[in-house]
Amino acid sequence: MLQPPLDRRDLLKWATGLGMSFALPALDVRAASRRGDERPRSLITLRLSGGPSQLETWDPHPGTKIGGPTKAIPTSIPGVEIASSFPLLADQMHHLSVIRSLVSKEGDHDRATYLVKTGFRIDPTLRHPSVGAIVAHALPNDHLDIPPVISLGYDNRLSRGGFLGGRFDALRVREPGSSDGDLKSWIAEPRQQRRLSNLDVVAQAFTRGRKVVVDRTMHAHNLDAALTMMTSDQLKAFRLDDELESTRLAYGDSNFSRGCLVARRLIEQGVRAVEVTLQNFDTHDQNFTRTAELAGTLDGAFAALLKDLHDRDLLASTVVLCLGEFGRTPKINGADGRDHWPHGFSCLLGGGNLRGGVLLGATDPSGKEENPADPIPVPDLYATVLRALGIDPTHQINTSIGRPIRYSDGTSIDRLLS
Repeated sequence: MLQPPLDRRDLLKWATGLGMSFALPALDVRAASRRGDERPRSLITLRLSGGPSQLETWDPHPGTKIGGPTKAIPTSIPGVEIASSFPLLADQMHHLSVIRSLVSKEGDHDRATYLVKTGFRIDPTLRHPSVGAIVAHALPNDHLDIPPVISLGYDNRLSRGGFLGGRFDALRVREPGSSDGDLKSWIAEPRQQRRLSNLDVVAQAFTRGRKVVVDRTMHAHNLDAALTMMTSDQLKAFRLDDELESTRLAYGDSNFSRGCLVARRLIEQGVRAVEVTLQNFDTHDQNFTRTAELAGTLDGAFAALLKDLHDRDLLASTVVLCLGEFGRTPKINGADGRDHWPHGFSCLLGGGNLRGGVLLGATDPSGKEENPADPIPVPDLYATVLRALGIDPTHQINTSIGRPIRYSDGTSIDRLLS
């Protein structure tokens, strides 16, 4: 069942602990070219929820028993082919590198999603922050009136700030680009001020004799942060009415497509981490037809995003990562589908301080060998992403109970770094 575009309670939730806010200039398509060496760095993650089949996306094996009907096409990376459902992306692949040998120790959706969102397996003693939260924590931006971590689309497993705190929880916007009405007050300013004045009377009365407890809730701070955002010019990043029609058409007319375009606008404002989710890759049945339909949405939006970032001089400061929580079995089941496969699945990544045109790993075209050549654990992928953004993955922080935790337990992949 579809959920409302945005829960207003989410606005107060993410605002925990935000510092002072300063308004940035309105969106400017030439802003990136003026950033110079001080340009802000950001991460865009295209989350393919459900576990996309590597054999129908970035690691096809046409003409083999495991390949099914999927065909392959050449890309702008010499010698590298991807599934034929991605002709537009094939032309932009030189901006990216391909990993075909990701390995995970989790084959359950919830546990695997936790791993690919945080770089850590579930630990009952603490909640790890998402990789986006780590990026926002390591690269603070005091000039933001909007959250530093934003989730676009229908993601049922929201990225959290974990032990970094609620201010690094992602702000969830389920229908990006449709409206920013839920981010603004819907009542007239005089009535809004009367409500706030009445709330202040109640809050002050409640604070008497409870100041220490009330200060810990950060109620006043959260309220101020939310009100600052609701009146900020930076909210224009969530709207698409000032985009050229040709740009909107290039991205496509789907919730995910609009999310990709909004993601570009958000990083122009200095947002540190944006996730855009495309659902329904859990193809236990009708894998080939369902994945081809989803590819039609992903292909145009992803290709347009890469071209747009490059043309606006944003790709050099933005890491783009596309992956699901695991892949799909080489064996085709009786329902013409593929089941969960955390061994040797694929991802695409590029931008930032990453090399383009690199191919890592290989899977067995016969399907008999479970382990891929050159296996790369998920934590190593995220250590590499952090390095590409200028963040030391070995940096330690202390949790609220004094436990030291590194940003990542992985080892960065030097072959992917410029």
